[in-house]
Amino acid sequence: MTSASGIESTEPSGTVDLQQARPADWFLAAKERGNPDTTLDRRHADSEAWTYGNAVRPLVHGATYFRVLLRTVEELEAGDMLLFTDWRGDPDERLDGLGTEVGKVFAAAAARGVDVRGLLWHAHRVGGQFSTDANQNLGDAIADAGGRFILDMRVRILGSHHQKLVVVRHRSRPADDVAFVGGIDLCHGRRDDVSHSGDPQVMAMAEVYGPRPPWHDIQLEIRGPAVGDAELVFRERWNDSSPVTRSPTRLLYQVLHRDQLQTEPMPPQLPDPPPAGPVAVQLLRTYPARRPGYPFARRGEDSIARGYRKTMGRARSLVYVEDQYLWSTEVTSVFAEALRREPELRMIYIIPQHPDEDGRISKPPYLAGREAPLKMLDAAGGDRVAIYGIENKQGTPIYVHAKACIVDDLWACVGSDNANLRSWTHDSELSAAFVHLTDQLAEEGSPRSLRLELAREHLGTAADDWDLDDPVQWFEAFRQTARSLDEWHDGGRVGPRPPGQLRTYRQEPMGKFTRSWARPVYDVFFDPDGRSRKKRRQERF
Repeated sequence: MTSASGIESTEPSGTVDLQQARPADWFLAAKERGNPDTTLDRRHADSEAWTYGNAVRPLVHGATYFRVLLRTVEELEAGDMLLFTDWRGDPDERLDGLGTEVGKVFAAAAARGVDVRGLLWHAHRVGGQFSTDANQNLGDAIADAGGRFILDMRVRILGSHHQKLVVVRHRSRPADDVAFVGGIDLCHGRRDDVSHSGDPQVMAMAEVYGPRPPWHDIQLEIRGPAVGDAELVFRERWNDSSPVTRSPTRLLYQVLHRDQLQTEPMPPQLPDPPPAGPVAVQLLRTYPARRPGYPFARRGEDSIARGYRKTMGRARSLVYVEDQYLWSTEVTSVFAEALRREPELRMIYIIPQHPDEDGRISKPPYLAGREAPLKMLDAAGGDRVAIYGIENKQGTPIYVHAKACIVDDLWACVGSDNANLRSWTHDSELSAAFVHLTDQLAEEGSPRSLRLELAREHLGTAADDWDLDDPVQWFEAFRQTARSLDEWHDGGRVGPRPPGQLRTYRQEPMGKFTRSWARPVYDVFFDPDGRSRKKRRQERF
């Protein structure tokens, strides 16, 4: 097969050997999760560490997700349940237009008898307040209407609860149950769409992103038995009886403010929803090793890291990653090993062109974290690996906050974790890996359909010139689209703007002195290692 580009296809497209798509080959077995304390896998009758019979719909862009979430919450009735975890939630962030603010919509659900419960991160003061004030205000709005919330400080020092999860259960309509898992917080800056003109409710970022920063992100809508697994993830954290704060100052504030200091017991969990589609789903998590340990993960859990390692061990033709950081040689080595092992493997990363902050102290460590991983990937894959940023039609960089990976169109993972040590070992994270169990790879909810949706957005009309099912042509389509846009910029933007969003990533140089202090700051504060000493010595997850 030859496309209009003149590049000859080397792979068949449209079907796949179903033996390759067996969940047992791609997912972690219960023992491989490495966390005997959790009931996440034991709750299944067959003890498999995943569920069958799910429907998965990727919701690309915050505006898309927010509209679906708004409709879902507005339909809840008395006796239904709304559970959510978040890194940051702004009560005034609009899910759509005026009157759809998150705090107002969630509070209205609580007021009409919905069981609304939220677990919101509370930052340690040594790490800065970050999202604490916003989370407190969102929690207050929900509590005032009869809901429940916890500001949760049960993390390592300098750590955060980074999971972005919403679970909706219906008392009498189980077929409508749904879970949303991904990278999108319920806060300012996230409600962007395919135009990438940015959220009208802005969050301050580096000047290069403009007064209304464009934002790229992904959330999964999951229906079927996996919703029960997502609820269990929430319940394990909610039912943790250890103190939610170890800060005497915070404890005094909570007492004076009459905040909830202990979680109230939840009613028994309902049976899992009925089957909804042909997708197998496995939930992967990070919980750090800490003292005292989590009762559901006393030695921590690094199933995200383990899941990636197993999957990269099977990668053969293409790996596509969208990531906020691309840090850490320990994490990057998992991808680099796949490139070294498979001479035909091609790998593409989509990352932010610039840090989200441009301060003299905050920017250099961000860049320092990328230097070694970029060199490692180049050494392993050479011209078979490519790194790109993206921009909108006005030439403003789009901040990439998505955390997604697709391997050989057979396995995909979307969640809250980034490709760095913080996400794989130190903070709490949640991701959903999925495998589509039919030979119709173009069906909605398949890894292939997600890859093509993202490719067509980033390539624009240039996508029409290529057979994107062929790994060689797919890779070359990105390369040539980025090259055309780079040359247009370098030539002074003369003539019509080439199609697509892609720009070749160019790492900003750093001097020796800057690197000498930026690297230690990166290691300690930006990307800490949450593994036990034994795992660090053995260089394993």
